Amino acid sequence: MEENTIIRMRGIIKKFFIGCPNELQVLKDIDLHVQTGEFISIVGASGSGKSTLMNIIGALDRPTEGTYDLDGVDLDSVDDNKLSTIRNSKVGFVFQTFNLIPRTTALKNVELPMLYGGMSKSKRTERAKELLQLVGMGDRMDHMPNELSGGEKQRVAIARAMANNPAIILADEPTGALDSVTGRLVMDIFHSLHKQNGKTILLITHSNELAEETQRIVTLKDGQIIGEREGAR
Repeated sequence: MEENTIIRMRGIIKKFFIGCPNELQVLKDIDLHVQTGEFISIVGASGSGKSTLMNIIGALDRPTEGTYDLDGVDLDSVDDNKLSTIRNSKVGFVFQTFNLIPRTTALKNVELPMLYGGMSKSKRTERAKELLQLVGMGDRMDHMPNELSGGEKQRVAIARAMANNPAIILADEPTGALDSVTGRLVMDIFHSLHKQNGKTILLITHSNELAEETQRIVTLKDGQIIGEREGAR
């Protein structure tokens, strides 16, 4: 089982304003193991530490204390440049606010991570088209983000997250800005990526209803994991 652990966190602590009178400890001794191909959710109210934990899982930030191995790499031992390379190749991000580049077509948005990864233009374009087809956006690839609905933007964002065939997909409240019908379509895409493509997916959400759709639910409160259980799916 250990051989298949793609995320291994031990004793993760995150503090801000270290050494100041208003020092703030946001994460308190987090232990989290995720298996390759698992679909898990991390739930908690606002202020529970979800975003801070997500930033560390996604290698956007480093813990103050503790160890974190991502897909066999000890992130404590790498410098910031290497961390950036690992983040671009191993983590696909999907955000509530889509984070698409405004004056760039859907196709070019999906190509962008591959450009940073050094892939040739022809291969970038070919893969971006394939990914947009995968999420049902093949006929909208030449549209700008402002010409797309919220659900369409999120599907482009999911295609972009898949660009470098990452080890994990990290989705932060991916349906938060969508109506329920569109949100359902987006969740169905995640289930398809999990089942058909074997992707490891971490869903950060405050919605217990969405969390129930995942295999395992990790509950965060006041910076601590207070419970883990299987989802209904």
